[in-house]
Amino acid sequence: MKAAAIAILALIVVIAIAVALVVTRRRKEAQRAEQARVQAGEHRQEAQERALQAQATQAEADERAARARREAAAAELQAAQAQQHRTEAEELNRRAAEVDPDVDTDAGQQPVTGDGAGEAPPR
Repeated sequence: MKAAAIAILALIVVIAIAVALVVTRRRKEAQRAEQARVQAGEHRQEAQERALQAQATQAEADERAARARREAAAAELQAAQAQQHRTEAEELNRRAAEVDPDVDTDAGQQPVTGDGAGEAPPR
């Protein structure tokens, strides 16, 4: 009977050790899983922050591009207006030369163009 009691006691100890090992293993697995969840959450948070930062950077770049397009369009308009003014000035100079009796184009006098070249001498 003593041998049976010792065997039962040994069996209980082995079962208790096995249960303790299983519980310890599950706790470690649960800790690893929790750490993985925390790390995944941190990665998601960082990814979200970077996505927001990328969005803001893209919006800023889009705004700069739009501003550059507006400025280019304004510059083109200004250049077109300047060309129109030059054309009108040349036309007015041509008309003035046609009606001005003092302009002698055969003598080398040029009509006034406003750019300093060919200006009539002061009278």
